[in-house]
Amino acid sequence: MNQAIDAVGLPAAEVAAWRAAEPSGTEDFTADRERFGAFWRLSEQLIARLPAKPARGPAEAEATAAIHRAARASRDRFMERHVEAVYAAVTGGFRRFIRIEDLVLQAAEAFPGLVPTGAQLAHEAGRKLREKEGVEIDQGILAARILGHPRCGTHLCHAMLLPRPESEAALETLTAQGVVDLGPVRIERHGPAIHLLTTNPRYLNAEDQTTIATMETGVDVATLDPRTSIAVMRGQPVKHAKHAGRRIFGSGINLTQLYRGAIPFIWYLQRELGFVHKCFRGVARPEALPDDVSGTGIEKLWIAAVEGWAIGGHCQILLTMDTVLATRDSFLTLPARKEGIIPGAANLRLPRFTGDRIARQLIQAERQLECDSPEGRLICDEVVAANGMDAAIERTVTMLANAGAVGAIDNRRALRVGAEPLDVFRRYCAVYAREQAECHFSEALVRNLEQNWGAASRS
Repeated sequence: MNQAIDAVGLPAAEVAAWRAAEPSGTEDFTADRERFGAFWRLSEQLIARLPAKPARGPAEAEATAAIHRAARASRDRFMERHVEAVYAAVTGGFRRFIRIEDLVLQAAEAFPGLVPTGAQLAHEAGRKLREKEGVEIDQGILAARILGHPRCGTHLCHAMLLPRPESEAALETLTAQGVVDLGPVRIERHGPAIHLLTTNPRYLNAEDQTTIATMETGVDVATLDPRTSIAVMRGQPVKHAKHAGRRIFGSGINLTQLYRGAIPFIWYLQRELGFVHKCFRGVARPEALPDDVSGTGIEKLWIAAVEGWAIGGHCQILLTMDTVLATRDSFLTLPARKEGIIPGAANLRLPRFTGDRIARQLIQAERQLECDSPEGRLICDEVVAANGMDAAIERTVTMLANAGAVGAIDNRRALRVGAEPLDVFRRYCAVYAREQAECHFSEALVRNLEQNWGAASRS
């Protein structure tokens, strides 16, 4: 590390001051807040003296990486020692529920240098993924330590399971009109069921920064609607030249936008802790988590209608559903190896459906499952003709509604508590936060997107 930094011509006095400021251990919270903050500030100043990432030569890139490694190691030590104090400072002693995308910004204000500021994030947002400095990796360190701490992590999970602020107004619109159109998500009542219809037609119903907030609002509204007992998730017809007019359940993360740098790291955590988790565990109340013995959240039975395909993140969604219907011509994939990222909570949930071997083949070896196959039916409950989805949805809704939603939800909750207690999910997400941050900013991800997706030539 010393040779790499000394070789690029940084002012010797500033390098010496930076090295002298690096904390060798941890002390009390107040003292460490000052000592570590000073070291992070000097680290940023040294990096600012070097060229921006696209203009760096090999020696400058090596020196920058060495400074980042030292600063990140110190941030991790600080959080390991003081995670509860940091979280309490930001949340007012655990009295305020703060969502992860807001928590990282407030932590940046309260602890300068710990995570990137809003201004730093805005600067990074204008760059392609390969040109980004990767300052959001520090958000992964922060989130991993918070989620890894039982009290802090549980409180954060609780915050993310509460309804989004805008969900109340959307629910009022649904109550008044029976439908609410949020753009990427449309919600309609159909008898005892509420349909959540997703659309991103230009990108084959993929997920990106334009869909994340409205998707969670849609899940909130579908879950909280008092006039229905069952929720159905379905993709809208797309406009793509090759598949125009065809319903597609979803194509996972928008790889074009990912390559362009338009999907921030916090998106992954906002997604897994937000709408995907709500499909699985329900919407929380402020006074109780969904699986607390002292109370329950609000949840519905969920039906997924798979038409065309469920790729990546959309295959992950199926693992949270109570019933999966699929057309015979549809398929499922989790192309994590070709993308170079972790497929959400699929690594946690998929082996419960397919067993460990098939799960590894899907995640690590690009295996594709035809829905109309013995392996596909491990995930899909019913496979129907291509033109039979409407009837299958109506038939399944009628069956579930006639059986009574209360007992079904009680059984759903009991199955969930046995299979994936909240504490297991929390600990998984702690690992996921750290590892996904490294994946998101890796050279391997950029290379995979270019080689396997042709991202550089896509418009």
